[in-house]
Amino acid sequence: MVYVHWIVILIYTVVVLGTLVSVLTDNRQPAKTMAWVLVLLFLPVIGIIFYFFFGRNTRKKRIISQQSLDRLSKRSMLEFVEQKNLVLPKQHISLINLFTNQNWALPFKDNHVDIYRDGYSFFPTLLSAIGKARHHIHLDTYIIEDDPIGRLVCDALIDKTREGVQVRIIYDDVGCWHVNSSFFERLREEGIEVHAFMPVKFPAFTGKINYRNHRKICVIDGHTGFIGGFNIALRYVKGKAHQPWRDTHFRISGGAVYGLQRAFLVDWYFVDRTLITDRAFYPPLNVEENNCIAQVVTGSPVSPWPDIMQGYVRILLEAKQYVYMETPYFLPTEPVLFAMRTAALTGVDVRLLVPLHNDSKFVEWASRSYVLQMVEAGVKVYFYKAGFNHSKLLVCDDSLSTCGSTNIDFRSFENNFEANIFFYDPSLALRVKQLFYDDLKESIPLNRVSNLRRRPFLQHLWESLVRLLSPLL
Repeated sequence: MVYVHWIVILIYTVVVLGTLVSVLTDNRQPAKTMAWVLVLLFLPVIGIIFYFFFGRNTRKKRIISQQSLDRLSKRSMLEFVEQKNLVLPKQHISLINLFTNQNWALPFKDNHVDIYRDGYSFFPTLLSAIGKARHHIHLDTYIIEDDPIGRLVCDALIDKTREGVQVRIIYDDVGCWHVNSSFFERLREEGIEVHAFMPVKFPAFTGKINYRNHRKICVIDGHTGFIGGFNIALRYVKGKAHQPWRDTHFRISGGAVYGLQRAFLVDWYFVDRTLITDRAFYPPLNVEENNCIAQVVTGSPVSPWPDIMQGYVRILLEAKQYVYMETPYFLPTEPVLFAMRTAALTGVDVRLLVPLHNDSKFVEWASRSYVLQMVEAGVKVYFYKAGFNHSKLLVCDDSLSTCGSTNIDFRSFENNFEANIFFYDPSLALRVKQLFYDDLKESIPLNRVSNLRRRPFLQHLWESLVRLLSPLL
């Protein structure tokens, strides 16, 4: 028995030393490296488990070969080259180049956008678009529930499949943990191609659980696209926990749909290992010509760089007049925190709108210290009180706006597979700005939130302790 004891200790020591070498050779920020070294050294066993789930650097991994990615990008590249009279805005050319060079997010013009701010208007529009499909429907969502809304959407998809329309669905395995497998088997039996993204078969023993596909994309016939914050579930219509649900979703027709299509087909290759490059999925677009330019930008833990986060940092540091942001979860990474402080301190009108009451108490507690830190730098913080605000949007200087699945938190910027669309169009920026102003009418400034600044010491200490877990929330 003594020998077994020493063998176990030896094996554990080798594992810890190997993990320490891995942490050191990742060449992360020194503070993050030191934090993981301390966790591994002073939290026996627990430290190893934490690192396995949350600490491994996945940005060196490739889930798709460069050759396959090139083939999947070929069609969107051809459509990009064939654009006529494309004039890129000079004030945003550096941001456009950043996304193009790092993400192959090509800028497309001739876009027309409808905005939806609640489920009562969004889901009828989505169902109507599904009903008009003639060739294919591609749906990429984090959650699709077996509830009245989920069944209504799936029944519509089944009807189209019976008409000969190709239907492909990607759902996140963790996001749909509570959905019975029979719900998806019914779709498969009807001829719909359905895949779970990165299935987690043994949650207690796999690091996959930390890396989820949080995107919300739908492409219909290659000429109509949807992107934003809505998943497919009843709570996105009726709300949750006695709170109305506020969200933002875009319906797009025009060149940007090619970018949405590419994003979906890259995900599809990952889950199905099928390269779909047929021209039929990139049909000619019959839309009125305009210079509403858009880029569809994807972020993931396996991309070389945190693309969407870098975009947010660039926007904040280049802003001249204002940056208005909405996010349901505010747990910013250090670069975003730095950029917000810097922008505010240089005189830019930086405003942040978050829910007064979150759907996660831990997130609510952890975000308070960040929020108060922002106020000290001059950021104007507002709390939305008319329900739960799930919107993920940003507007800057009456010229740039973005919407998508990305929250301003560690998980979205570093761990999740996300997708946002960035528009360079003054008229659309003004529409998004009006959305923000409308939400402000249903909000209160931080200084009017009772007891937020004068919290008991133990509550303040608890919030600081929870903040340490921010990367895990």
